Amino acid sequence: MKTTQNAKIIIIAITSLLALIIFIQNTAVVKTRLLFLTIEMPIVLLLILTFGLGFITGLIVSFILKKPDKIKQ
Repeated sequence: MKTTQNAKIIIIAITSLLALIIFIQNTAVVKTRLLFLTIEMPIVLLLILTFGLGFITGLIVSFILKKPDKIKQ
């Protein structure tokens, strides 16, 4: 059980480090079109917003698909 927990921590750390490297390397300004709006922002901000939106979407989906706990009798 401890090995599984350590593996999860290592995977999370590696993923976070890779995300941080990608964020740091992308500082150029880009134009982003959202429906009728055109917004200029650094790529890093766009990546962080996209990452956050994906994270929140994943949490919502996991809560929706989570099986209810069985009631102990």
